[in-house]
Amino acid sequence: MSEWTEKDVGTFRARVSDARAFLHIDEKTERLQQLDEACAAAGFWDDAAHAAAVSKEAGAIRYVLADYERACSLLDDAATAFELAGEDPAFAEEAAAALDALEPLLDQLEITSWFTGEFDASDAILSINPGQGGLEAQDWTEMLYKMLTRYAESKGWKVRALDVVPGEGIGLDRASFQVEGHNAFGMLRSEHGVHRLVRISPTDVKARRQTTFASVEVLPVLPDDVEVDLNPNDVRVDVYRSSGPGGQCVNTTDSAVRLTHLPTGIVVTCQNEKSQLQNKESALRVLRAKLYELECQKRADQVDQIRGERMDNSFGSQIRNYVLYPYQMVKDVRSGVETGNVDAVLNGELEEFVIGFHKWRVSQ
Repeated sequence: MSEWTEKDVGTFRARVSDARAFLHIDEKTERLQQLDEACAAAGFWDDAAHAAAVSKEAGAIRYVLADYERACSLLDDAATAFELAGEDPAFAEEAAAALDALEPLLDQLEITSWFTGEFDASDAILSINPGQGGLEAQDWTEMLYKMLTRYAESKGWKVRALDVVPGEGIGLDRASFQVEGHNAFGMLRSEHGVHRLVRISPTDVKARRQTTFASVEVLPVLPDDVEVDLNPNDVRVDVYRSSGPGGQCVNTTDSAVRLTHLPTGIVVTCQNEKSQLQNKESALRVLRAKLYELECQKRADQVDQIRGERMDNSFGSQIRNYVLYPYQMVKDVRSGVETGNVDAVLNGELEEFVIGFHKWRVSQ
């Protein structure tokens, strides 16, 4: 327990006041009232997609308001306990406990304020693909898949596999999954890019050091009201049998779906849902996100051309190095955050790197 004093209450009071401002608590309270009135209106659930979007927005606002109200409550508890500590020293411990709980809560509220992008609060779609390194890259793809899904689960988010395909003999040929949770896309943007692994190859009989790459793509799950130029006539749909481990019905029905967007050549596959219809719906969701990202990239490229500035993506795309030999270290190229506890990181303890990236991003 930290050694707080009554003077610290003033510092925390200022932070709570700042949180009220940067979280726009008054505006959020008013917006929640509007959403609740909409939910109570007759016929609200007639449009299921719109109702789900409204309910999700209301839930996200309640999440923030509840944390802010808890912060206010902890601050009041600490202030009251310090006042009573003059008569009974035991209250000083209660005050310290309240401030111990308040400090990380305020830190989290400050982090929440960073996610103001259009889709930051959305669910996320992550795709991992092996790069250079052959079988090693497939193994690295599986290691990243486990790392990212464990991190998501540690946050209390729901993870749903969309297309997880075993590699030949080792690892994964590719992996795509959806993460559902508050600010999932905003937080996981930190993982978008190329991840580089350096280690002694477990498949090399001469035990030589090898460098391996795998790319992680992070896209938002787009709301239904976001317009995307997707003509059904431009999409070729192929169905095939699912591969890899599964339940009793695996490989007995053509439930896996491959969508090919003919104008762009974008290919999306999904095979981990229970039915062909579900796989097609999931694949379409991924395809919409990819097309939207492609359009955004085209606009960004046009702006760069107008500005006369073209950045080389080759170095910037390598976002993080994972070194297992001759020493152990994970270092983020962008934020500079590093640790020697490689095992913990690969087991999903990514919070330091995620927060470090966003601190760096905000500072830019």
